[in-house]
Amino acid sequence: KRILVTGGTGLVGRAIEKVVADGEGRPDEEWIFVSSRDADLTSSSETKALFERHKPTHVIHLAAMVGGLFKNIRSNLDFWRTNIHINDNVLHSAHEMGVQKVVSCLSTCIFPDKTTYPIDETMIHNGPPHSSNFGYSYAKRMIDVQNRGYSEQHGRHFTAVIPTNVFGPHDNFNIEDGHVLPGLIHKVYLAKQSGSALTVWGTGKPRRQFIYSLDLARLFLWVLREYDEVEPIILSVGEEDEVSIREAAEAIAEAMEFRGELVFDTTKSDGQFKKTASNAKLRRYLPGFQFTPFRKAVKETCAWFNANYANARK
Repeated sequence: KRILVTGGTGLVGRAIEKVVADGEGRPDEEWIFVSSRDADLTSSSETKALFERHKPTHVIHLAAMVGGLFKNIRSNLDFWRTNIHINDNVLHSAHEMGVQKVVSCLSTCIFPDKTTYPIDETMIHNGPPHSSNFGYSYAKRMIDVQNRGYSEQHGRHFTAVIPTNVFGPHDNFNIEDGHVLPGLIHKVYLAKQSGSALTVWGTGKPRRQFIYSLDLARLFLWVLREYDEVEPIILSVGEEDEVSIREAAEAIAEAMEFRGELVFDTTKSDGQFKKTASNAKLRRYLPGFQFTPFRKAVKETCAWFNANYANARK
């Protein structure tokens, strides 16, 4: 197997690389991690050239234009166009090269805004996504549409996973454009340095299921090797492991030994209150899978950020 990982230097790509290096890789697997420096995936010719150069038998497709709530609100069209181009180029190059299996990465933000909870894999297309990031959400949904098309028309084995909120080492810790957890870690770091209060955007009440990138990486390997459905699978901790933004902020403050005050800026948007996802399908396949406890994963991520502050994306 020659496994090409797009977005290989991002949060999930780095986690897969680490898990493979730490003994989860197999002797018959050659892993190739590529980033935007290796090819511009919005260009069909560069994508094709990348596939011709590496001749992969399997692909894990992680590359995407991503950002937090506020960046999405500003740039919905850019998120739509960029991601549609990337996904179409990657999937079509994989098809043309006869790749045996592609596993793409979706997101729980693709689910309908108005829905019942918990959300499961059958509900992806049951109504519009949240208006704050409709461009990104619809582009990600289209991967599922294309996977079904390649399966029905060409017999291709292309599938997708839907992780909940991923965090861990090598994340983007940018406060303006990053996701909630890494943004909070960076904020605590700065508040601790300046001796000021920690200001959390919003009420702190929204609830999220967070998955540690190294847990997700182990599950990606299982999907690549064992999961045979075209239908996507949600990769998440259970509903009972959902935490509020306030609880997440408190866990980070504890891990970083921040002793200052926590302030909630309620003039800022909360985004969706919750997007609780069911991991029942995952549990049917892997009843014994052990997730890293949230506070332990937060501690490890904070330790990584402290040690790598100079070079971290921020």
